[in-house]
Amino acid sequence: MQLTEQDLAAYLAEHPDFFERHAELLSTVQLQSPHGNRAVSLQERQIEMLRDKMRVLEHRLADLMRNAAENEAISGRLLRWVRAMLLEHDIGALPHTMVREIESQFQLPQAALRMWNLQPDYATRDYAADVGTDIPVLANSLVQPYCGPNAGFEAARWLGTQLPVQSLAMIALRTNDEAPAFGLLVLGSPAADRFTADMGTEFLTRIGHLASASLQRMVRSG
Repeated sequence: MQLTEQDLAAYLAEHPDFFERHAELLSTVQLQSPHGNRAVSLQERQIEMLRDKMRVLEHRLADLMRNAAENEAISGRLLRWVRAMLLEHDIGALPHTMVREIESQFQLPQAALRMWNLQPDYATRDYAADVGTDIPVLANSLVQPYCGPNAGFEAARWLGTQLPVQSLAMIALRTNDEAPAFGLLVLGSPAADRFTADMGTEFLTRIGHLASASLQRMVRSG
């Protein structure tokens, strides 16, 4: 019966003490180095493999540390944004504070907010301007924030005309996940890659929850 490579590999796996009994074989095994056209001993090859694994782990660790630093910076901006809203004593000015601070903290050139179904005290403010019938329908359809190119959205016009809006995020505001939307927060950028369809929306969802919790006191009940 002819012995195959698989048979040999299986035998060595089942008998890990083989090289203990035949230690002299280890010094005679020569392998091709992956880092050059030369032969190396088995021990050298194992060391090279360990070094390669270490380099991969070092790169992964660097990525994790970089992501951790970025997440910490984002968390700090989020906390400063929430603090600014908590310090705003004038409820009627809260939407302005929210938009101003989100532009400042997250370095966004464009942000806007529109709300509807507001209490009479706030119904004449600029953020309560008529949005028509399509915007509430759009907001109600957003089960998660929209991120992507500006495909001629009506809400993009709220951002002004100083800079062309190439990409944007739209976040519906609700009193709870099942309730109809009472507002729409729009974040825009002249950079096409600032908001993309493949980016995660978890952070934007948190912004929506916090904004909704702050502004829902302005909405009419019932």
